[in-house]
Amino acid sequence: MGAPMSIAFALLFYAAFLVLVLGTGYRIATYIRTPAPLKIPTTPAPTTRGGVALRLGREVLFFESLFKANLWLWAAGWLFHVGLALVLLRHLRYFTEPVWGWVAWLQPFGVYAGFAMAAGLAGLWMRRIFVARVRYISTPSDHLMLVLLLAIALTGLGMKYVAHTDIVGVKRFFLGLMYFDWQPLPADPVLYAHLVLVALLMLIFPISKLLHAPGVFFSPSRNQVDDPREHRHVAPWAAGLDPKV
Repeated sequence: MGAPMSIAFALLFYAAFLVLVLGTGYRIATYIRTPAPLKIPTTPAPTTRGGVALRLGREVLFFESLFKANLWLWAAGWLFHVGLALVLLRHLRYFTEPVWGWVAWLQPFGVYAGFAMAAGLAGLWMRRIFVARVRYISTPSDHLMLVLLLAIALTGLGMKYVAHTDIVGVKRFFLGLMYFDWQPLPADPVLYAHLVLVALLMLIFPISKLLHAPGVFFSPSRNQVDDPREHRHVAPWAAGLDPKV
């Protein structure tokens, strides 16, 4: 592989992958070490660990608390997240050979999920622009993150419906990265734009608000059992301290 652009993208994605994995791992380790000195589950809360697991499952899969709080926000957010999940699963075909059966089965749904993802993002962005109280607390980074995600979705759809790219060549390139057997990347401006945006997202993920994805599992208001009367809660860092001090 001698093309300068192919080499540049190979190095870019190696760097982005390392930053994504190491940076996210570091932040998760920080969450694990952060003390939770008080019992603060959002009530009504489960009184067993099984109930907590079920509650977290409903929160992650269905956005239960958001559904109860704001139906329109829930619709836009759920549409975006479900669309993103299906799009990511669809993209597994570029990293597997042969393609797994269930990934092949998902391909048509993944295409439509791209539109759902873009529609959800557009709704979330319009909320930050037109709802006064949300606009007031929105920062430039909030808008830029939505623009970045929307641009990724639109360039991806553009390669499908407007400017078709050589997907066989794209798959060969990424399989080559995985096995350290670099292959040429198809010369396509829309593909270049899409990949740069994806790499940028990977680079900033560990320092962005997108960390709520793993962070929800470490939220004391969600992962704690509501049993302060039955069990005295002692944070690990305070386990050896004299309670009278």
